[in-house]
Amino acid sequence: MLVMLIFILVSVVSSYGNNFPIALPNCDDTCGNITIPFPFGTKQECYISKQFWVTCNHTAYDPPKLFWWDTHIEITRISLDGQMTLLRSIAYDCYDRTGARSSNFTSWINLTKYFTVNNTGNKFTIVGCDAYAYVSGDRLNRNFKTGCTAMCSSEAELTDGECAGVGCCQTPIPRDAWRIQIEVSSFYNYTEVSEFNNCSYAFVAEESAFKFSKDNLTNLADVEKLPMLVDWAIGNTTCEEAKKNATGYACTIDNSECYKPVNGYGYRCRCNSGFEGNPYLTHGCIDINECENKTLNNCTKNEYCNNTQGSYTCSCPKHLDGDGRGEDGCKLAAKKQNMMIAFIFIGVASGIITLLLVVILLYMELKRRSQRKKKQRFFLQNGGQMLQEKLARREASSDMVTIFSSSELQKATNNFHSNMIIGRGGFGTVYKGVLADRRTVAIKRSIRVDPTQIEQFINEVVVLSQINHRNVVILLGCCLETDVPLLVYEFISNGTLSSHLHNEAKACALDWSTRLKIAAETAGVLSYLHSSASIPIIHRDVKSDNILLDHTFTAKVSDFGASKLVPIDLEQLSTVVLGTLGYLDPEYMQTNQLTEKSDVYSFGVVLLELVTGRRALNFDKPIEEKSLANYFLSVLKQDMLFEILDEKIARSENMDQISLVSKLAKDCLSVRGEDRPSMKEVAMELEGLILGGKHSWARNNADNAEEMESLLSNNPDGMRGVSSSVGYDSISRDHIVLPINGGR
Repeated sequence: MLVMLIFILVSVVSSYGNNFPIALPNCDDTCGNITIPFPFGTKQECYISKQFWVTCNHTAYDPPKLFWWDTHIEITRISLDGQMTLLRSIAYDCYDRTGARSSNFTSWINLTKYFTVNNTGNKFTIVGCDAYAYVSGDRLNRNFKTGCTAMCSSEAELTDGECAGVGCCQTPIPRDAWRIQIEVSSFYNYTEVSEFNNCSYAFVAEESAFKFSKDNLTNLADVEKLPMLVDWAIGNTTCEEAKKNATGYACTIDNSECYKPVNGYGYRCRCNSGFEGNPYLTHGCIDINECENKTLNNCTKNEYCNNTQGSYTCSCPKHLDGDGRGEDGCKLAAKKQNMMIAFIFIGVASGIITLLLVVILLYMELKRRSQRKKKQRFFLQNGGQMLQEKLARREASSDMVTIFSSSELQKATNNFHSNMIIGRGGFGTVYKGVLADRRTVAIKRSIRVDPTQIEQFINEVVVLSQINHRNVVILLGCCLETDVPLLVYEFISNGTLSSHLHNEAKACALDWSTRLKIAAETAGVLSYLHSSASIPIIHRDVKSDNILLDHTFTAKVSDFGASKLVPIDLEQLSTVVLGTLGYLDPEYMQTNQLTEKSDVYSFGVVLLELVTGRRALNFDKPIEEKSLANYFLSVLKQDMLFEILDEKIARSENMDQISLVSKLAKDCLSVRGEDRPSMKEVAMELEGLILGGKHSWARNNADNAEEMESLLSNNPDGMRGVSSSVGYDSISRDHIVLPINGGR
């Protein structure tokens, strides 16, 4: 029954189609999938006047495209209702970060007075956060000019779908405009919003073709053109004036009428009620057979529909009973049909409900099986079986790594909702989660894992799960049922060292003794990883963002996403360069040889952050101060260390220890790795400072005292003469990967 109903509907729709002529004989009526109705045409004998000349380009496009005259103005639709759609370029105005204009484009179009821009279907729109634009031109016999302003100070102010002046502004254009020009500019050259927006865009386009979203601040650069609705009419006279000139009158005499358009000059033609077709062609308006389509007549099912010219009639036959008396056949048939329809409806409804239930149950079962297979495929792909075998060979213990299911972690993070994100890094996104046993955890979703390095990844999970150090974030377990592995860590509540150092309010809580303690604890962790772990581990991304602080400001080293296990018989590894700009070991970058001394260099930069309160890399600083490491070494050469110390800790009682830590940082930043101390020596030195000790290597106490006195001398000339250049200032991303053979 369902199949029959669908077939009947398709047959009815198919029977009602356009079967009337569109163009003049021997003239093209299509270009690709665009209809070309007369008065338009591609040849002189095919159009009514030159204003209706269109060009179909078959050579440059497949399928071919339609253009107005011989211009580059593309036409995507022509309607006999007096409208057509053109594609028009977007005006734009762009600036670089310095406020200098990088590119600008003014959009314009001249339609002639026979064609006007539709003022109800189009809107003048401007997009940007520091922008104003004008649309000007001619409307019939006078000029016009109107504009709009769009401003905002952050992306958070923008609302998708709202275009009322915040990031987006829309306004109508005047009636009867036949020439328009769009100019767009900026108030402050985007210097105040350049971090997220540096271009403004303006256009006149169909209102239905554009809906504002936050992404439009950037993705409009990839949109070349938008559709614009244009009204067309015949000539520049009224219907009465055109009829007097019979030779130039465009409407056919039979079954058509002339009417005045809402916009612009001239007149249009349309078929009379009950007729359809092209009113500009002789005999172009053809009678509509209303009886062939139930939607066009109001006859009941039991009445006969009789088509007439331009209309139809309904009639009801008489039914003779046994006595020869006439009875209304429509009423009798209606009774029978109503009973049949009731039975059919009940049967069809029951069948549809049963079918829907079966389909839903089948779909749910197939989806459940598909999800289970997908999880199993990811589990094997991510090395789940390998991890289970390695765990099976270990003795069971309370701190053994747990293999979580994906459903457990989805429930813990509210299906990884964006509100649960607590951090993003170069190697993944970290979510806060609450497990079923009410433990609060941090769940890291990696960006990617090299399929060829799965065995190494599993080994690292096993090794890291065995690290038992009070200053290392504990790895509780992992989930391998997703496309990328998920790692589950203990949750550290007090944020990162970086967030405390570089926040004025929080930095006051980090006095010198707390900073020295954090440095010593971090150094102790790295010393443990390098020297005491069963398999030596190079962290490879030591930075203040990867040092977490608990509520007592105890340091917890985290993020081993870039770490490397070092075989005991190797002192260095050839690997891809991985890390964070500002902390990267220059020797490692040049040679691709990763050693434990690479962590020492990065830790030296962390020491500088603790001493100076500055960021490791700051592009807002002058060029000589962008790289903290380079600037620090430059300042030491000029004996002006005191000038860059953090004023929150630069007190007389701290100066001896600060000077020794500065000397230690200098040694850690040696260009050659072999000249740097080991992390064990660094940890011993910092522990010694806490206990009042001195250097444990390199020089005697007298030499140290003399050098520290030199480091803290106050040069009255200030910062003049700094000539050291800052490396990597042309690189904008935090993390870099230089592709060579080897490495994970």
